[in-house]
Amino acid sequence: MPMIHLVLWSSVTIGFYLVAKAFYRRMPRWWTTPLAITPLLVIAAITAFHVGYPDYLSGTHWLIALLGPATVAFAVPIYEQRALIRRQWPVLAVGVVVGTITAMGTAWVLASLLGLDGALRLSLLPRSTSTPFAMTVSGDIGGVPDLTAVFVVFTGVFGAALGEILLRWMPLRSGLARGALFGVGAHGAGVAKAQEIGREEGTVAALVMVLVGLVNVLIAPLLAYFLH
Repeated sequence: MPMIHLVLWSSVTIGFYLVAKAFYRRMPRWWTTPLAITPLLVIAAITAFHVGYPDYLSGTHWLIALLGPATVAFAVPIYEQRALIRRQWPVLAVGVVVGTITAMGTAWVLASLLGLDGALRLSLLPRSTSTPFAMTVSGDIGGVPDLTAVFVVFTGVFGAALGEILLRWMPLRSGLARGALFGVGAHGAGVAKAQEIGREEGTVAALVMVLVGLVNVLIAPLLAYFLH
């Protein structure tokens, strides 16, 4: 039975992603991004076939395990953009620190307004970090990594949409500023949107996303100490 789940749900998840990606190419809207469509299709499928989350997870655990190598691979854009880091490190440092504090602070306020506490509140804190980093931080501070991944998806999708709207109203003329906006506020989905705007914006967004993730991982033990 586990082997059936492995083959079936891995194929279904990958297949849905490919379908969502093809659909996004034909209709590039914030609400058609594969990050939003794929989970909805998966939820519809497991609900229709009355499959429990543990069964689905047993069939796709290897996909989740790939988040580890994906985290290590984030070192590549940092190395490739080392010249940009050397040239703009004061601006990047301030942006990453302020962005991290703002993201976690607003997550804490949002959790308070919604009446969330305990593990739910802690799971929401790293929502503005890309999934590999967010799940690591969530586990370190006492949250639920799987739940954090859901919050990350919602943040990415709506953050990318809101970022596109903000660019129409805010006087951000440099590629560095526009890219940082998406990298800090919408992680992976923001990087994809920034790449659509321009090459420089996409590069900066990817770099900032990685730096924010690294900062979150490094401060996770400190957060765990103060939160417990």
